[in-house]
Amino acid sequence: MTRRVEAEEGLLKFEKAFLRLKEALAQAKDELDRDGVIQRFEFTVDLCWKALKRILAYQGVECHFPRDCIKQAFRYGLIENDDLLLDMLADRNLSSHLYSEEMAREVYARIKEIYARELERLLSSLKKKL
Repeated sequence: MTRRVEAEEGLLKFEKAFLRLKEALAQAKDELDRDGVIQRFEFTVDLCWKALKRILAYQGVECHFPRDCIKQAFRYGLIENDDLLLDMLADRNLSSHLYSEEMAREVYARIKEIYARELERLLSSLKKKL
């Protein structure tokens, strides 16, 4: 499989995960739904940085860890806001390792008010660049 095909597949997986996240956000009504949104967010962020890794590899740039791939993607012009993606990564790590009701509400609010819009913008931008 060529690196271009791998990059395209990574982007497609990220897109599918994002669409599921968007669907969950649109339907969320209670705490159980909120927890499902957070779980879909975790999965989407994972697939986002892995898509960046594949796209960078297609361009001849190697990275191996989430923070490194985000920094390299910013350096090579794939993303415009590395700080926001790093914030998403931090919330993803926080939400998957610790759990409190207050933290869940805060992360959910950021997903709904900030992160979903940024992920959608990033997805659109990456599709145009690839």
